[in-house]
Amino acid sequence: MIKTGDTLPEVSFSQLTSDGMKNPSTSDIFKGKKVVLFAVPGAFTPTCSEAHLPGYIALADEIKAKGVDSIVCTSMNDAFVMAAWAETQNAEEITFLADGGGAFHKATGLTMDTGDFGGLRSQRYAMVVDDGKVTLLHVEPPKSFEVSKAETILALL
Repeated sequence: MIKTGDTLPEVSFSQLTSDGMKNPSTSDIFKGKKVVLFAVPGAFTPTCSEAHLPGYIALADEIKAKGVDSIVCTSMNDAFVMAAWAETQNAEEITFLADGGGAFHKATGLTMDTGDFGGLRSQRYAMVVDDGKVTLLHVEPPKSFEVSKAETILALL
């Protein structure tokens, strides 16, 4: 599993924008920037939609005031699902990146197998990335939601 001090792997994500489908790379997103990246096991799932994402939406201005250039949410969903989720959550301050095939999460070791529930998914986590290097990583134990909360990350910035 990736750890603090490691450089993120170079992969491409999918992102549905008003200009159509884009495939930004890790470098496009993180190079020369301070980014808070958080991941959810699935868009539209209860904890993800009712607590994890809303916390980052509510605290986006405070997080960015701490010198963060962008807040990114990723999941092993497709770009259409991620865009629809962003729209229903009124999450204009958050960048949504789909990792549908799991390239990023497999390369970082941040996957979990949920079996018949949903197959291979992202673990729930949050990290701070400075110019492509992980400076903070909080991975939630199964069925937990504490260390990756927006409030927790904000307090550590």
